[in-house]
Amino acid sequence: MDYLPLFCQLRGRTCLLVGAGDVAARKARLLLDAGARLRVCALDFSTPFYEWQQAGEVALLHQPFSAELLDECWLVIAATSDEQVNQQVSAAAEARRLFCNVVDAPAQASVIMPSIIDRSPLMIAVSSGGRAPVLARLLREKLEALLPQHLGQLAALAGTLRQRVKQQYATGAERRRFWEKLFVSDRLAQSLANNDTPRASALTDELFSQPLDKRGELVLVGAGPGDAGLLTLKGLQQIQQADIVVYDRLVSDDVLQLARRDAEKIFVGKRAGHHCVPQEEINQILLEQAQRGKRVVRLKGGDPFIFGRGGEELEALQGSNIPFSVVPGITAASGCSAYSGIPLTHRDYAHSVRFVTGHRKQDYELDWANLAAEQQTLVFYMGLAQASEIQRQLQAHGMAPTMPVALVENGTSTRQRVVSGELAQLETLATQVVSPSLIIVGQVVALREKLNWFSS
Repeated sequence: MDYLPLFCQLRGRTCLLVGAGDVAARKARLLLDAGARLRVCALDFSTPFYEWQQAGEVALLHQPFSAELLDECWLVIAATSDEQVNQQVSAAAEARRLFCNVVDAPAQASVIMPSIIDRSPLMIAVSSGGRAPVLARLLREKLEALLPQHLGQLAALAGTLRQRVKQQYATGAERRRFWEKLFVSDRLAQSLANNDTPRASALTDELFSQPLDKRGELVLVGAGPGDAGLLTLKGLQQIQQADIVVYDRLVSDDVLQLARRDAEKIFVGKRAGHHCVPQEEINQILLEQAQRGKRVVRLKGGDPFIFGRGGEELEALQGSNIPFSVVPGITAASGCSAYSGIPLTHRDYAHSVRFVTGHRKQDYELDWANLAAEQQTLVFYMGLAQASEIQRQLQAHGMAPTMPVALVENGTSTRQRVVSGELAQLETLATQVVSPSLIIVGQVVALREKLNWFSS
């Protein structure tokens, strides 16, 4: 270990910053956020320092550095562009046994300033010991993406509950199980994020009243159209907390691999070598797993509330006393059109967009006259088998046979294929792609020649 990580309490304590350029301003902001009583020594000051001075947050010292300025200081930072001055500050601090950070010169520093993830009161610091600051920053960015913003509020709540937990649970094992239950409660976290104090209090009381082994919950998560990079941050957080992941064939392998390694994965889709699991049986699987006290994530391609039967699955939980929540995903129409260079709306060509499913109940007939109207884009989900009917009905209701169409196969993935042509060719074009594919109809399809950026 090259450095011992420490978190310093600087609130109300004097710190000296030598230098007042852009780099020094970033250091000053950190010290001010920590509540330090900041003094800044420099010959010239950048604009932020004068603003902080007017606000009464800093004391500006227009003078060269001298060792006497270190008297009564708890920490000093040398952040000038003059290496000799920085060395002078470091030597003076060393003589007084005072911790000193020297910008861009870790060998001269007794303190390294890490990359910080601030979820106060939860703090995470990442440091490379000054050897690779860009790498430390990249790691911080990855951690930022993984850690929910509400973690700080959960940590603050936990601080107020420690005595209550100690009184109610006699053993360390029981207390640990309670804290685990609290920290994975998505409903509680959402209430805290919304500043809904009454509901947060009620949910907290509910956690205390439940048996410790009761953690059953269902989270409906939209996995997006294929590219794992399109999974939302909240979706990623949920699948990494899941005990059980129930998924179908539209969930890409790349997304599935992001789930917790020890989570049980249950496939309920239809593909070669597998039979399609009926919807009623899927509903029963979700209910039974949650009733066993498991944290269940139902992972669905695209968005679960857009032709994903997410509403039907949640309806099946009614009356079971199983809490549930929903994390939306990027729907296939949005992802596939963007990755194909086809804007769904455009001021010159389409003032609206309509999502239509090719699978519908027997007694339901589409309003073809409205679908054939001008100045709109049509996106047909699961429409390959009905391509000839779509072509026939749209033309019969007045849409031009020359209307541009595109079929997007495996959209947003590295295997994406786009076949385009005219409405009069749609039935033939549908034989050139395989499921899962999306059909896009409208003048905006012609823009693909200009806007295609993802694939040829």
